[in-house]
Amino acid sequence: MKTFRRVLLWILLLLVSPLFILWIVVAQPTWAANEPSNQKVSPEALEKHVRMLSEDCFPRNYQNLDKLNQAADYIADQFGRAGASVSFQEYSVNGKVYRNVIGSFGTDTDNLFVVGAHYDSHHLTPGADDNASGVAGLIELPHLISQSNLRDENIQLVAYTLEEPPFFDTDYMGSYQHAQSLFDAGVDLTGMIALEMIGYFSDEPGSQSYPASFLRTMYPNKGDFIGVIGTLSHREFTEQIKIGMKGATDLPVYSLNAPKALSGVDYSDHRSYWAFDYDAVMITDTAFYRNPNYHEKTDTADTLDYDRMAKVVVSVFASLNRFLAEEK
Repeated sequence: MKTFRRVLLWILLLLVSPLFILWIVVAQPTWAANEPSNQKVSPEALEKHVRMLSEDCFPRNYQNLDKLNQAADYIADQFGRAGASVSFQEYSVNGKVYRNVIGSFGTDTDNLFVVGAHYDSHHLTPGADDNASGVAGLIELPHLISQSNLRDENIQLVAYTLEEPPFFDTDYMGSYQHAQSLFDAGVDLTGMIALEMIGYFSDEPGSQSYPASFLRTMYPNKGDFIGVIGTLSHREFTEQIKIGMKGATDLPVYSLNAPKALSGVDYSDHRSYWAFDYDAVMITDTAFYRNPNYHEKTDTADTLDYDRMAKVVVSVFASLNRFLAEEK
């Protein structure tokens, strides 16, 4: 009987150990967390930005340059009102000029940190979550930065054009153009965060799915959290950003590091910075793994949770603050 128990124990260890190691590598569980933040972001302001982009600037795709320009001008105006120095990065595609909008703090690009979000939408969809939500968060960040000690740090907030098909995974992505310009200029980029769909949440059991079945054993089955996504080679940076976000609000924060081959890991603008060996992560509500309106005409402003979106923005600011303080 003792021999049988020993054998059974070894079998269980052999079965459990690989899963435990995989959990450690992929999910990076940690008790470490940031201090609670006293910063506030207005849910009403976020909704105003989302409605402006998804309704007034509809449809803001590559074929409707006037609407893209309307969105870019709105973002530039909001950046300026919040105290950022505003500039545009222009480039041509098929004879048309497209623009990234850049809101800058600091005086140069030494130890630069970038936070970005794409402002174009897919085809004829309103793109409220994808990605007016990310841009709304980006617009509110400079209000927090300008009223903090981060106003003297070298930070760029970049609203990208042409993230969506047919330019996704090409050099014409606005984020690729920006990342390449930094690389060509020899900029020392400390890190980059892409805000990609941060507004859809659900407390319903089974509302969260995953690209691989084994992930269901490591993460919640409810879409009530925000995710920090990176590759295996960006584990340390991913963990730093996650720890900085955790505890800043009561919104749960999980991270995932996986190969690019895992569907969804590189589905945003952070991928453009990986191409130049920069540390970059995506902050996301997990897109089509949670939101049934992804790339549909039903991706509208009234489907989003602006209270929890505000907590995402506060958490990102808290993480940025912590990360840059530790880099000094």
